[in-house]
Amino acid sequence: MTLSIARPVPLKQIQITDDFWSEYIRLVREVVVPYQWEALNDRIEGAEPSHAMKNFKIAAGLETGEFYGMVFQDSDVSKWLEAVSYLLETRKDPELEQLTDEVIDIIVLAQQKDGYLNTYFTLKEPENRWTNLAECHELYCAGHFIEAAVAYYNSTGKEKVLEVACRLADCIDQVFGPGPDNLNGYDGHQEIELALVKLYNVTQNERYLRLSQFFLDERGKEPSFYEMEYQRRNGKVHFPALDIVHDRAYSQAHKPIREQHTAEGHAVRAVYMCTGMADVAAQTGDAELLEACRRLWRNIVSKRMYITGAIGSMEYGESFSLDYDLPNDTAYAETCASIGLIFFAQRMLQMEAKSEYADVMEQALYNTVISGMSRDGKRFFYVNPLEVWPDAIGKNHTVNHVKAERQGWFGCACCPPNIARLLASLGHYVYNIQGRTIYANLYIGNQATLQIEGQQVKIEQQSQFPWNGLVRFHIDVERETEFTLALRIPKWCREAKLVVQNELISLPDVCVDGYAYIHRKWQPGDRVELDLAMPVNRMTGHPQVRETIGKVALQRGPLVYCIEEVDNGPNLHQVLLQRQSAYELQFEPDVVGGLQTISVPAYRLASSEWGDQLYMTSAETPLEEVNLKFIPYYAWANRGRGEMSVWVKA
Repeated sequence: MTLSIARPVPLKQIQITDDFWSEYIRLVREVVVPYQWEALNDRIEGAEPSHAMKNFKIAAGLETGEFYGMVFQDSDVSKWLEAVSYLLETRKDPELEQLTDEVIDIIVLAQQKDGYLNTYFTLKEPENRWTNLAECHELYCAGHFIEAAVAYYNSTGKEKVLEVACRLADCIDQVFGPGPDNLNGYDGHQEIELALVKLYNVTQNERYLRLSQFFLDERGKEPSFYEMEYQRRNGKVHFPALDIVHDRAYSQAHKPIREQHTAEGHAVRAVYMCTGMADVAAQTGDAELLEACRRLWRNIVSKRMYITGAIGSMEYGESFSLDYDLPNDTAYAETCASIGLIFFAQRMLQMEAKSEYADVMEQALYNTVISGMSRDGKRFFYVNPLEVWPDAIGKNHTVNHVKAERQGWFGCACCPPNIARLLASLGHYVYNIQGRTIYANLYIGNQATLQIEGQQVKIEQQSQFPWNGLVRFHIDVERETEFTLALRIPKWCREAKLVVQNELISLPDVCVDGYAYIHRKWQPGDRVELDLAMPVNRMTGHPQVRETIGKVALQRGPLVYCIEEVDNGPNLHQVLLQRQSAYELQFEPDVVGGLQTISVPAYRLASSEWGDQLYMTSAETPLEEVNLKFIPYYAWANRGRGEMSVWVKA
């Protein structure tokens, strides 16, 4: 029995026309995807080589040479292909489509006769297929390719790439399963689970759904699959710096998924797993699995998530650590982890129309995700700290994973193509449709043509986000049409005003779980106006978060703000916000593509009188009045190398 779930709007039916987000989508189309294509072909001067496309060409017999790169290098090509697919679904581009078809032709030649597809094992260890699932990402790479194949098929209707995906899934289905002749195991990096559900949705082949459920339910069983395969390969390891086999919490294999109560281990793995769990729960109606999703969600967002929507607090294992352990300067906060959290939030929102899921989706999107890419689309963050002291990097090894400037590319380049595929598919996240209800989850300007039980409804959304909370909807129906429009009231908004056809609506009367439900018989040309107050909010951390005690962060609307050295001088740790402060807002069109800044009175600890004293009594500590300038967190590090901090002493 499947759950009654909401569905996102197909990209073909929605056009983003937003002053803020249209520029990001243009960047992905005109800069990021072409730039990443050059990177995948090793044509970016000064960037780490990728060799990803060359690996496929060698495996296809088109070139000679040896495999180069990480064991999961194939996935970079797949994520590029997925991003391209979404771009082609929203706008035709014959030249880009032809290039993509050529890439697919290469992949077809690289696929083995039995359906197997992985250039590392094909070229480097053909005899060792499926012998090191804990470390070597075979199913992870397969999952990313299957996701890309489904996206390209949905975009173009071309079946060649879908046939490759089905042959690969059939190959996996032949190898894995509960039977005595099958391999009773699962991948070290979750991804195949959610990909198989996408393939099931397109093909309606029940085997793919069952296989996804098998991988989820097999994880964490005793005896340990990882340890058994470790013994079979005589203790050979691929990543000696990580004991993935025995540190089973790293890959969430420490106990069966239905028994897990806290988010453990590698953050990207964890939220990819949760996304797959939610997908399978939705398709099968598995109430126990859904409850496990709720528990892990609650633990993440209430005890293990940064104010920026980032997750993963420590460098070792790119992992969660423990409840309320959220250090700012050593945060890992991988871009991919926030993207995975958005995937998880979207799936939960489709099953349960609760604004908390969309709130987190918005929080991660407006802050960590777009922080991960420079405003020119050519440089990227892998790690997204909330405090940076550049001078310490390279000298204090606890912060060596942090970068003060975005990088051109990475040897492990999972984040840049992940950003591209998310932004290219942004239209998927704006609305959900369930029966005769349209849910507006994100306030992003767009024009959408929706189908409500066979009736066409056109919606034009005009949004002034993120600088202003005013959102307008224009409804265009051919004739009187009865349906419900549900508008999210964000958690950060304390005062909201809703007007439908010049009639003020009482929000307490129509709000359920953070959505305002407007049910009516809509006429052609009906208008809705939602005005969400956007004051500057002083945010404080939970008392158990040791790193934020005595500090505040500024948030306005969906945006978390930070201070940078370029605006406020060095030694940002010396500033303190005044207790009662008046905020001055100013839109600065020439700063990082145009943004709203916040100025606020503060104090700075004066250091001129200290001389060579290392310590002084607190009564003698001098203060001087200053004015601090805050910019949105996503925009930091676009104006050169310097200090940055989200949390400021109060």
